[in-house]
Amino acid sequence: MQALVDYAKTLDNVVFVQENLYTCSEGGINEIKEAIPRENLNRVVVASCTPRTHEPLFQSACEEAGLNPYLFEMANIRDQCSWVHMREGEKGTERAKGQIAMAVAKAARLRPLNRIELSLTHRAVVVGGGVSGMAAAMALGNMGYEVDLIEKQDRLGGLLNDLNLILPTHEPPSVLLNDLVGRLENNPKVAIHTNATVRKVEGYVGNYVVTAADNGTENKIKTGVIVVAVGARVLKPTGLMGYDGDKVVTHLELEAMFKPGAAAPKNVVMVQCVGSRCAERTYCSRICCMTAVKNAILLKENDPTTSVTILYRDMQMYGVENEDMFRKSKELGVRYVTFDPEKPPVVADGSVDVYHLRMGKQISMPADLVVLSTPLIAQEDVGEISTMLKVPLNENGFFLEGHVKLKPLDFATDGIYLCGNARFPSTIREAITQGLGAASRAAGVLSKDALHTSGIVADISPETCCGCLGCVQVCPYGAINFFEDRGVCQVNKVLCKGCGGCAATCPSGSARLDGFSSDQIYAQIEKALAG
Repeated sequence: MQALVDYAKTLDNVVFVQENLYTCSEGGINEIKEAIPRENLNRVVVASCTPRTHEPLFQSACEEAGLNPYLFEMANIRDQCSWVHMREGEKGTERAKGQIAMAVAKAARLRPLNRIELSLTHRAVVVGGGVSGMAAAMALGNMGYEVDLIEKQDRLGGLLNDLNLILPTHEPPSVLLNDLVGRLENNPKVAIHTNATVRKVEGYVGNYVVTAADNGTENKIKTGVIVVAVGARVLKPTGLMGYDGDKVVTHLELEAMFKPGAAAPKNVVMVQCVGSRCAERTYCSRICCMTAVKNAILLKENDPTTSVTILYRDMQMYGVENEDMFRKSKELGVRYVTFDPEKPPVVADGSVDVYHLRMGKQISMPADLVVLSTPLIAQEDVGEISTMLKVPLNENGFFLEGHVKLKPLDFATDGIYLCGNARFPSTIREAITQGLGAASRAAGVLSKDALHTSGIVADISPETCCGCLGCVQVCPYGAINFFEDRGVCQVNKVLCKGCGGCAATCPSGSARLDGFSSDQIYAQIEKALAG
């Protein structure tokens, strides 16, 4: 660090250098705010960790000290240097010097930028009335914001309506469902729309307009934020392991069989990972093992003489309560047999054959009923919703969050949030927690009097724009419009997120990204090559 301090002092335009142990701490932030007026600084560079998490903090410190926040630059010498070259101390130090020199060169060419102030509609739309969507709507309604809850089915609850009991509490799902629905119906801030679908979404954060078809009538809803909680559906394993919906069923269908007076099968075999962890769907659905163990326990409790065998590859039973449930199933006599995915079980009429890995031989088990653990898969209409909202899906059709750790409930598009099974298969508790989290994130926008967009946005010079539409084609946010009468493109700065795709694509150099101008980037390149 001392070598970097001494080197920074030799760079052009640098008049003050200070070493901190934790620059992002309260003490470090205060030192920045004190140094700006004391040293008469008009640019600030911090060489530390990633700007992705800490740049807004340092920009705010500059702003509080009277300096335009866009006259700040960061050199990421942690992620891009010390972590990469942790075993090459001397070379790593030289690399850090180069990064600091590049940041200083760019900082000298920074110019003040201004944020755009936007009006704000203090209202929320929640798409999906499952347990996660209900939790989000209830939380926002309790905060005092008006909420429109849009559900395409004729009742709220989603998959919760099809369950028999919730373990480990042995509680009927109707208890939770009636509580949530009752509280929503009694909340004057929440408007529930069943048999409703979203047809169109326009606008931007703080000022969205959602067109919803509600029982055949289209209504336009002005809203500040949108929460996506459309849930997921259970894969119907047609063509897999003799599935017929009668003697070979899914766990969701088994749940419907738990009725008073229903005939209980004597020999039940459950097969895990049917339709998941395969070439078509590589992911683990996470909740299938818990569901299988839950239903196995219910079968044994209903009739201790029932033989229950679970054929599995790996058991996903995370959490103390689920581990206890796993042990309880064994105590009740549930049998577990590991199988090789290369030699999957074969379902025959009245039996299941499987190669027993531990015994090293093929075994056959009687089966009055075969239950297949199939994964949750994305809803059929996620493609339409993704296109309307301009938000991405992952390779499995689930909605893709902005960042798995930093923005797990946000989309990259501001003002749109996600939760529950729409994001990835979740337990009931996880879905509720995510719904509350998404509501909290949405409230962060709704609680403001007005919104301010980033000053780092693109701009296009109409004098030199040739109207080739290259920028329109690469913009992932639909922020660029082409005006045929003038033959030029123009940026909607409210929608622009500053990705820079247009500036990199424009053949005439008409598109530029404020904060990352060509002269700033060339200055950095020259410093890098000079080293």
